[in-house]
Amino acid sequence: MDNFELYNPVRILFGRGKISEIDTHIPSKGKIMFCYGGGSIHKNGVYQQIVNALGEREYIEFGGIMPNPEYEFLLPAIEIVKKEKIDFLLAVGGGSVIDAVKFIAAAANFEGSDPWTILSESSSVKSAISIGVVLTLPATGTEMNGNSVITKKETHDKLAFSTPFVLPKFSILDPELTYSLPQNQVINGVIDAFIHVIEQYLTYPSDAPVQDAYAESLMNILKDEGQKAYTLEKPDYNNRASIMWSATNALNHFLSMGVKTDWSTHLLGHELTALHGLDHAVTLAIILPGVMEAMKEQRKEKLLQYAENVWGLTGIDHNSVIEESILKTEQFFKDLGVKVRLSDYDIGQETIERILERLNSRGLTYLSRCSDVHLDHVRDILESRL
Repeated sequence: MDNFELYNPVRILFGRGKISEIDTHIPSKGKIMFCYGGGSIHKNGVYQQIVNALGEREYIEFGGIMPNPEYEFLLPAIEIVKKEKIDFLLAVGGGSVIDAVKFIAAAANFEGSDPWTILSESSSVKSAISIGVVLTLPATGTEMNGNSVITKKETHDKLAFSTPFVLPKFSILDPELTYSLPQNQVINGVIDAFIHVIEQYLTYPSDAPVQDAYAESLMNILKDEGQKAYTLEKPDYNNRASIMWSATNALNHFLSMGVKTDWSTHLLGHELTALHGLDHAVTLAIILPGVMEAMKEQRKEKLLQYAENVWGLTGIDHNSVIEESILKTEQFFKDLGVKVRLSDYDIGQETIERILERLNSRGLTYLSRCSDVHLDHVRDILESRL
């Protein structure tokens, strides 16, 4: 196991009715900006719960944050924060809203001339406005990490930054807040979380049994609870609770400590979202089997471990076991109603060429953090998913 330093001070408030505890965790004085997405919180009662919890505090609202939040849309929010001298940001929504608020929090204190620099140079963030979270869509784990992903509409770029300065002061996780979600959003969250785990697990042995067992248990829980969520006629509290807590644990930095991680599936998935607007989880479901296939020799030992401990596959013919595990993974996504081929979304060779050009223009050599998925693999990975 490699050396590591772990810092995660996020306070988690989990369970029914936890919104009422906001009063305890937001400063009683100062000015708050309350941020949300398309307005579903007005329909499901969450908005009024938030207003009640804020009490007599002075606050303003910033709504309409879209999936895959756009840089251009967020620039006015940054100016509002500066002009109104906002002291605390409250994000109410899923990963997109929370990521947007993290960017606003960092950009409002940014001393450079172009806030987009934050996305290309995370180290440029020196401070941020404090934020709190009320999670309504479990998927990204952003409620317990310092990561954020933002899209620049003008250039079709989708980039990420990570800094401890935007770790939430608290995150409220109430499974009942997910009851009004469309089924496809719940399933997208399951797939997103499952692949977050894979990106931190399916690389090379690191003599890290704690991290491995943690990752395998999360994947098995997400498999089982995801299938339940897909087949249940109405939301079940324990099912939603398991999905919500699994998604948080999938990307709160614990799994990645002391091990080699990947993230090439995410990098390529971001390209598909930026160019075609596909749901983030859908892009991951498309790309992951291609990465697994391309890396099946280099990552053979970990793939066999994954095959046995997640899918119950063993055998003398290791190559066949690995191939079967890739097919099982792809079928898992299909069984949740997600199409997993580029052609299913009318995406063809032209997009592959465009992605290659874009990656080349950024001077990328390796796509993975363990330096094994390189630019020469991209064509094979993408063409295998046509």
